[in-house]
Amino acid sequence: MAVADSVKKIVLAYSGGLDTSVILPWLKENYPGCKVIAFAAELGQGDELEGIKKKALASGADKCIVKDLRQEFAEQYCFPMLKSGAIYEGSYLLGTSIARPLIAKYQVTTALAEGADAVAHGATGKGNDQVRFELTYMALAPHLKIIAPWKDDRFTLRSREAAIEYAKEKGVPIAQTVKKIYSRDRNLWHISHEGADLENPWNEPKDDLWTMSVPISKTPSKPEYLEIAFEAGIPVAVDGKKLKGHELIALLNEIGGVHGVGQTDLVENRLVGMKSRGAYETPGGTILYTALTGLEHLTIERDTLHYKQQMALKYADLVYYGQWFHPLREAMDVFFNDVQKNTTGTVRIKLFKGRATVAGAASPRSLYQEKLASFTMGAEYDGKDAIGFIKLFGLPMKVHSIVNKRKG
Repeated sequence: MAVADSVKKIVLAYSGGLDTSVILPWLKENYPGCKVIAFAAELGQGDELEGIKKKALASGADKCIVKDLRQEFAEQYCFPMLKSGAIYEGSYLLGTSIARPLIAKYQVTTALAEGADAVAHGATGKGNDQVRFELTYMALAPHLKIIAPWKDDRFTLRSREAAIEYAKEKGVPIAQTVKKIYSRDRNLWHISHEGADLENPWNEPKDDLWTMSVPISKTPSKPEYLEIAFEAGIPVAVDGKKLKGHELIALLNEIGGVHGVGQTDLVENRLVGMKSRGAYETPGGTILYTALTGLEHLTIERDTLHYKQQMALKYADLVYYGQWFHPLREAMDVFFNDVQKNTTGTVRIKLFKGRATVAGAASPRSLYQEKLASFTMGAEYDGKDAIGFIKLFGLPMKVHSIVNKRKG
């Protein structure tokens, strides 16, 4: 029995973007008689989901389900990642990476509820997203068939130009044109830009590329200050106003975007082995990472902080590689939650010309003792105690020097 004959109902991760817009009618063509349910996740894409149900049904979907996941995305995905300090290759705040497991999770939930026997995605065979989707399917519902058209020999739409032509043939409305052909992914945490002139790393991102933020040259000439309150490593308020997670991120995106905060131009190492170039905008996330780091310096003891920074590198890899539902990630969260239990306080952030910097921080659990840190010697610290400590601490270096001088 052919695979196409054995599949009766498919749940497609549907964004309404170019790839999934053409994949929907392609599925109907290549899986005759199969029902296709388009699943769309509201993750803070702005107006991108406007009219998505109508578009999905017009493109051949038998049903379209849209679920608002903004609060869960912020509080159960973005904030745990924030607490870990995970940043991929020193620059990428993992906006697309952290969203894919959540979309795939609810895609699986929908498949189980609707009696589907397959799930599908529109990720290419070159990128990271294929791994993120499929690892989540495998972790949560390994019995479901996985349909990935880009890895199917029957799928001939191997370029964005070909996909655009196919969409025109099928009467599927799309925003992309041959001249405006950036591949973009937007959610509450960020927006990514790939393709077109960015594929040449010599090309500087154009000013009109940025959509969540303004070019640095057009940012205000005066800085703006705001205060962010944290409880156990979780941001809870901006300028004294308590907000739900997705509301807080959205507000910081708006404020940070005005000042051009969070713009990143990066050539990164994909999981599949190649390098790729992308431009990212993460205004709210950049502000939160900066603020939390400033607070951690007050509240987390030295050895623990340094070890946390090492673990953040591995956590970033797990998120980037799509291993959100890996037991290691879940175990690491236990560590980060414990480390952050005293990270409560307020941070004052300065926004100016593309940068977010810590202008002040205060915590009721601060380990910073002003009398101890002062240059003035007092009863809190006896400088003579350092004499023996330095002798013992430096003893291996001293012995090494003596031995090597004798040999020389």
